Amino acid sequence: VEPVLSKGNNCLDAAKACNLNDTCKRFRSAYITPCTSSTSNEICNKRKCHKALRLFFDKVPPKHSYGMLFCSCRDVACTERRRQTIVPVCSYEDREKPNCLNLQESCKKNYICRSRLADFFTNCQPESRSVSSCLKENYADCLLAYSGLIGTVMTPNYIDSSSLSVAPWCDCSNSGNDIDECLKFLNFFQDNICLKNAIQAFGNGTDVNVWQPILPVQTTTATTTTASRLKNTGSETTNNEIPSHNDSPACANLQVRE
Repeated sequence: VEPVLSKGNNCLDAAKACNLNDTCKRFRSAYITPCTSSTSNEICNKRKCHKALRLFFDKVPPKHSYGMLFCSCRDVACTERRRQTIVPVCSYEDREKPNCLNLQESCKKNYICRSRLADFFTNCQPESRSVSSCLKENYADCLLAYSGLIGTVMTPNYIDSSSLSVAPWCDCSNSGNDIDECLKFLNFFQDNICLKNAIQAFGNGTDVNVWQPILPVQTTTATTTTASRLKNTGSETTNNEIPSHNDSPACANLQVRE
């Protein structure tokens, strides 16, 4: 009988499981090629790499795609494999890091990126009073929104091999008077307890009780908010706006328009 806590490399096991699944193997091969092929002028074709990554996360079942991206780790070999899942030298990194607010502006110019970033801020909204630390009490929606950003200019990834902190390829240098707004935007990725809990729960297989939005946010006031109410009313997602919640970045003008 295998021990409950395996000492193996879960991310390596997830990659092996992907190769045994026809759909996962096909779409993984489809992004590995453009994300690693070199040309005479550049390391890779980032546009083709991003398109293939979007297809991978759109078409491959979460069991396999999430398995590689959110696998739980206990050593650097595992965490580094997890960080390399999206071939970051092509899909993530660049010669220089842009300012995060400038990157956000670039994202807003593309309807796919704009819509998916709005989904991320809606579905991964932290809430300290909730059971899961997520406002919507739904890890599945948060992980779906996060993975949806991969393959856009806002592609996030693990920032190192020692934590679950993630970030887009940007920083807040040269922010001037907008430094606070920039840091708020960046910290929504880096220090998001809702996202971290969702990743950890999936990797540990402990997400069963909060995989569906069934638990209300417990508050001390009469305005208890439930995830089901948010879903039914659509009050915060009708226009795909980034919600103007206390913990959200100050960028509520980011909407989807035809």
